[in-house]
Amino acid sequence: MSDSSPDDGFVTFDRVQKSYDGETLVVKDLNLSIGRGEFMTMLGPSGSGKTTCLMMLAGFETATSGEITLGGNPINSVPPHKRGIGMVFQNYALFPHMTVGENLSFPLEVRGMGKSEREQKVKRALDMVQMGNFAGRRPAQLSGGQQQRIALARALVFEPDLVLMDEPLGALDKNLRERMQYEIKHIHESLGVTVVYVTHDQTEALTMSDNVAVFDDGRIQQLAPPAVLYEKPDNAFVAAFIGENNTLRGKVDAIDGSTCSVRLDNGSVVKALRVNVEGTGVQSTLSLRPERVVLGEGAAERPNSFEAEVLELIYLGDHIRVRMNVCGDDEFIVKVPNNADGRDMKVGQKAPVGWSIEDCRALDPS
Repeated sequence: MSDSSPDDGFVTFDRVQKSYDGETLVVKDLNLSIGRGEFMTMLGPSGSGKTTCLMMLAGFETATSGEITLGGNPINSVPPHKRGIGMVFQNYALFPHMTVGENLSFPLEVRGMGKSEREQKVKRALDMVQMGNFAGRRPAQLSGGQQQRIALARALVFEPDLVLMDEPLGALDKNLRERMQYEIKHIHESLGVTVVYVTHDQTEALTMSDNVAVFDDGRIQQLAPPAVLYEKPDNAFVAAFIGENNTLRGKVDAIDGSTCSVRLDNGSVVKALRVNVEGTGVQSTLSLRPERVVLGEGAAERPNSFEAEVLELIYLGDHIRVRMNVCGDDEFIVKVPNNADGRDMKVGQKAPVGWSIEDCRALDPS
């Protein structure tokens, strides 16, 4: 994991810890630096500490120890309303008795802004989320997607330097959710605002972010751009949490520089990149993406090649998901493009599978 030094970021967490009961730490010794204009996503399962970090940054929770800074200034003791941060929540948090225009005008009034300037900023923010004609409506007259757009506009209306988003698309259906992901990304790119986004949805994190911090058990397991997280996971947790992943387990037989040989539980030997392996004789988890496995023709030429059996075929439109028995593992997945070769497969069929050393990562025992 590569932490930046605490003085070069727009937002920094310096050795931040959080405990609610004085005993159990939900955030452990967190060091994190977020650059100005960056879209940073905190990703992880429920209870991993990501939302607690966001709430400490917003000022709704207080760090037990360590320091949080914004633009170089410590903010641990600054109340939430004086931090100048925009917030977007999953439940929209719009005032039901106010019109859309009044909802957006409210944060500007609190800041003492004059009427004509308020109207100008409200119009600009509504246009930004394609809701320019909705200023006179009340939240109850809007769909969920429209309400979420208004909540986003309200967070941006006073032109904050930092916007925090906590699972903002969680209540939307799949199609609308995907559309909003791209809209938020485009708004971020056009405004250059710094965004800290919390989600447990890995696709959302990969789609939108400049960098993703993967949380588990109160710690950042890996901090990297989306492509690096997917292609080069540091440990077995990140490999399993980000995208679909084949996991084979065994003991390290031999180490040769940057590669190693791992003897699986069924006796097969797999050659892999040595990523997170302490030495020979130790347990290791091998990580291999389904789309990197060659099935049928060409498989025998790979450094790792095994006879496999087709157990299940699932048609997914552009590809076929093939569940196979490989090296004694019945849950091994291969993604095959939906072309003539893929459509000819049958359950019970035997076929060779193979993969490169570079695509197989030897990680911690998990």
